[in-house]
Amino acid sequence: MKILVIGSGGREHAIVDAVAQNSKVKMIFVAPGNGGTASQATNVAIPADNVNALLDFARAQKIDLTFVGPEVPLSLGVVDLFRASGLKIVGPNRENAQLESSKTYSKQFFKAHNIPTADFWPCATAADAYARLDSVLYPTVVKADGLAAGKGVVIAETKAQARAAVHEFMEAKSLGAAGGKLVIEEFLTGEEASFHVFADGRVAQPMVAAQDHKRRFDDDQGPNTGGMGAYSIDTILTPEERDVVMRTIIRPTLDNAPGFTGILYAGLMMTTAGPKLLEYNTRFGDPETQVILPRLKTDLLEVLIDMAEHRLDSRALEWASEPTASVVLVAKGYPGKVENGKQIHGLQEASRLDGVKVYHAGTRMEDGKVFTAGGRILNVTACGTTLSQALDRAYAACEVVNFDGKDYRRDIGKKGLAKQR
Repeated sequence: MKILVIGSGGREHAIVDAVAQNSKVKMIFVAPGNGGTASQATNVAIPADNVNALLDFARAQKIDLTFVGPEVPLSLGVVDLFRASGLKIVGPNRENAQLESSKTYSKQFFKAHNIPTADFWPCATAADAYARLDSVLYPTVVKADGLAAGKGVVIAETKAQARAAVHEFMEAKSLGAAGGKLVIEEFLTGEEASFHVFADGRVAQPMVAAQDHKRRFDDDQGPNTGGMGAYSIDTILTPEERDVVMRTIIRPTLDNAPGFTGILYAGLMMTTAGPKLLEYNTRFGDPETQVILPRLKTDLLEVLIDMAEHRLDSRALEWASEPTASVVLVAKGYPGKVENGKQIHGLQEASRLDGVKVYHAGTRMEDGKVFTAGGRILNVTACGTTLSQALDRAYAACEVVNFDGKDYRRDIGKKGLAKQR
C-alpha cells in the first residue's frame, strides 16, 4: 500500500511511526513532513494547506489511503476534494470540521443538542465583546472563533486582562482572521482530560484518555501554547466517567453530525457536576497522539482502513495497560518568536534508552544532520510500568538531547502522580 500522511508535526511523526509497522505498507509519503519523518518516509514539499496540490500528488502517485493530521486542511475541505475524486481518505468533511474550525458554530451546536458545556456569549464585534465583559464573572475565558494553533484562548483573571485579549484578537489582529469573531465563555473548574474516539460515520470506538499541559511554564503559568507535554494512564477517567462522556457528549455529537468519519477529540473539564465539553478538535491532539498511539496494540493502519470503509465495529481495539508520558522540548522564546537552524545533538543516544521514543515536530534534516525549525521541536516520549517510571525515562532522555536554547516544563504528569498517592 501507498500511504499519504498530511502534516508536519510530532503528531504526524507518531502516526507515520505507527503505520510503518504494518507489512502491507510499501511506501509512506508525508506532506510536508519534518526531520523525523524523513528517516521513516518520503517527505513531499507540499504545504498541508495546499489541498489542490495534495490532490494532484495523490492522484499521480495512486495513493491507497490518505490520513489528515492537522486541522487547517480539514477546514479547507481536503476530505471533500479527495472523496469527490474517488480517493480513500480518513478525516471529517468540511461541514463536520466546523466543530473545530469555528468556536461559535461548535458552541451553538452543543447548546442545540443539549451537550453539557460552559455558558457562552458569541461576539461579532469588539464593541459586543467589551459590553459583555461588563456583566460576566471573573475569571472568564476569551476564545478566538477560528483556528489559532492552540493559541487562541486566554483565561482572564480580571476585566483588564479580558479587554486586553479582546483588543489583541479583534483590533490588533494578532491571530489574523481567526480572531475576527470571539466567544466569551464561563470559566469552569475541575481537572481537564483529553478524550479521543475513532469514528467511521456509523460507530465510534473510544481511545485511552490523556491529559495535555497547555500553559507554557511549570504550575500552569504563562500563556497557552500548542501543548508542552502529555501523559496517558487509565486513572485519568474512571470506567463510569468514560461511559458518561460517551453517552452525554460523544453520542449526541455523532448522531447530529451525519457521516462524521475520522478522529473526534473532546477536550473535557471534569467538574463536580460531571464532565463538560470545553471544545472539540476534529483530528488527533498534539501532543496527546504521542502518548495515545504507543498504547494502541491493535495495528493502526488496519483501524484507519476500517474507518475509511465504514466497518470500525469489525474488530475490538486492544490497549496496553502501561502508562506513557511525553515532554515537549521547545525553542527559546516559544510561544513567541524563536530562532531556527540550531543543530540538535543526542537524538540517537536518547532513542536507545529503555522505553523511549523521540518524535520530531519542528525539525528539518540536512546532510544527515537535524536542525530546529519551529517552536515545538521534539516530543520526548516514554512508557513504563508506572507513570512515575514513564516520566523518569522521558526526563532522562530530555537531558540527553541538546540544542541551543532548549527548554521544557519540569512538571508534566504531576497531577497524575498525585492521584496515585
